[in-house]
Amino acid sequence: MHTASSPSRGKWRGWLLGGVAVVAIVGTLLVPRIAQDENYHLFADTRTIAGIPNFWNVISNVSFALVGIYGLILTPRLVSRSLRPGYLTFCVAVIGVCFGSAYYHYAPSTPALVWDRLPMSMAFMAVFTLILGDRVNPALGRSLLGPLLIIGAASVFYWSWTERHGVGDLRLYALVQFLPLLLIALMLWLYPGSRDSTAWLLYFLAKVAERFDAPVYRALGFSGHTFKHLLSAAAVLFALFALLHLGATVTRRTALDSSGAPHSSNTLRRKLHD
Repeated sequence: MHTASSPSRGKWRGWLLGGVAVVAIVGTLLVPRIAQDENYHLFADTRTIAGIPNFWNVISNVSFALVGIYGLILTPRLVSRSLRPGYLTFCVAVIGVCFGSAYYHYAPSTPALVWDRLPMSMAFMAVFTLILGDRVNPALGRSLLGPLLIIGAASVFYWSWTERHGVGDLRLYALVQFLPLLLIALMLWLYPGSRDSTAWLLYFLAKVAERFDAPVYRALGFSGHTFKHLLSAAAVLFALFALLHLGATVTRRTALDSSGAPHSSNTLRRKLHD
């Protein structure tokens, strides 16, 4: 079993990640509850085509299924076998986003939004544990996969329960959505390995397109939300390419032992799949 760095050199980074998580959790608990804004369901492009209402917002979700299936096909190329459960979970969750989001956009409503957000929470948690396992500690990433998936699902069902009882509270779901992204960005910055920002840039552009749904529709004839789906799927695709190579950083970090001598290829192979 490897660790990302020696205790003396890496401890402060772990404390920083933990501190950020604690501050985010406490801050989330201190802010007032956040109810679902009903205006969220008002999208710019509501055209019905081939009998499908909100056609482009529905059909653009096919891109998630294609990317998720492609990710499953690429599974044999995954460098580290120990990361396979998280990788497979991520791919399946992305496929789930296709069906959940399409279902929601067919007839947008707060109850339907549950099935849009549920697979997204699974995807966020899965990719978080993958980066955690690669950059910080493989055993920690593997052990947290199950509990974090449960927390992700619980955040969505808790929000749904509060909405049904007239006390809507999105705080836990917001924490599940944004804290993993923040911690992933910190891990990519603090720990050795690739810092390819393509997926992050595409995801940022997707959020911009979502924010300017109507102006994009008026300018281009396709809504910002449709482009959000396509850009998000592209971001997932580039994320998959990066995830396939997780574990290569392990090889680089363990190429020299503490005395500076190279490891044998068999030793490297064992460490890679620990």
